[in-house]
Amino acid sequence: MDAAVLHEPGAPRFGTVDDPTADDENQAVVEVTAAGLNPVDLMIAGGRQPDELPLVPGLEGVGWHQRRHVYFNGARPPHGSMAQRTIVDHSGVFDLPDDLDDGVAVALGIAGLAAWLSLSWRAALQPGETVLVLGATGVLGTIAVQAAKLQGAGQVVAAGRDADGLRTAAGRGADATVDLTTTDDPTAAFRDAAGGDLDVIVDPLWGEPALAALRAAGPFARLVQIGSSAASEITLSPDVFRTNCAAILGYTTRAVPIETQREAYATMTAYAADGDLTVDVERVPLRDVASAWQRQADSAHRKLVLVP
Repeated sequence: MDAAVLHEPGAPRFGTVDDPTADDENQAVVEVTAAGLNPVDLMIAGGRQPDELPLVPGLEGVGWHQRRHVYFNGARPPHGSMAQRTIVDHSGVFDLPDDLDDGVAVALGIAGLAAWLSLSWRAALQPGETVLVLGATGVLGTIAVQAAKLQGAGQVVAAGRDADGLRTAAGRGADATVDLTTTDDPTAAFRDAAGGDLDVIVDPLWGEPALAALRAAGPFARLVQIGSSAASEITLSPDVFRTNCAAILGYTTRAVPIETQREAYATMTAYAADGDLTVDVERVPLRDVASAWQRQADSAHRKLVLVP
């Protein structure tokens, strides 16, 4: 079958592999119609050991299993999602609304769950609270802006470095935006945009943007740390969060109970099917995986979906 094949650590190439076969009753063979391309796929592929190769990369996708239209996550090496067929555990298979676009369904998986659950499950967002979304021009950030509004946030501020992306965020519910390329004092810019202190910060960046956001945090604020695309380290004085009793909360979807994930995914896909949650998706033929891989590394600002 056709597949993206990783022969060495780095980027895969288009090729062919043998069809996968389920080893036990807990596994499902899925006919893949769309495979997600995510930053985590690049990280995993770059860290592979030579004795683990070749393999098909990819964790998530959409397809068909026993006449069910499904989203799946957790495809097991060597049979990743970037192929015509893959194997997943039944527990990682979620049913989809009949009228939901495959690309949107993929976008609401790894990226969508992190955006939604960082607010609802980790930060315990309360109605009327003020939310800052850092990296709001990326896929996760775009979803987080909408998720905050759908979960009852009072004021949502979108921050990023792409002017077009910030305009998109404003069109999807952000009450104010902060362009990090044009401000010398992001802390003041965050407070001005929020009309006061921040209650919840969604942070896929870390680095200076996160530090500036913490300085704008109000009493008992929560920064949910999802990623480190801006920097892997910062110098952080305890006064930044001690005096206002703010909390820095780590987040990974792997720590979320599977039924909580399933419920959140069902909620998001229902909103998406009704047109209340939107994501920019670009479909790329699987044979063009090498160029799509490079675009993901360069930050595509939209969800790239590989189509077998």
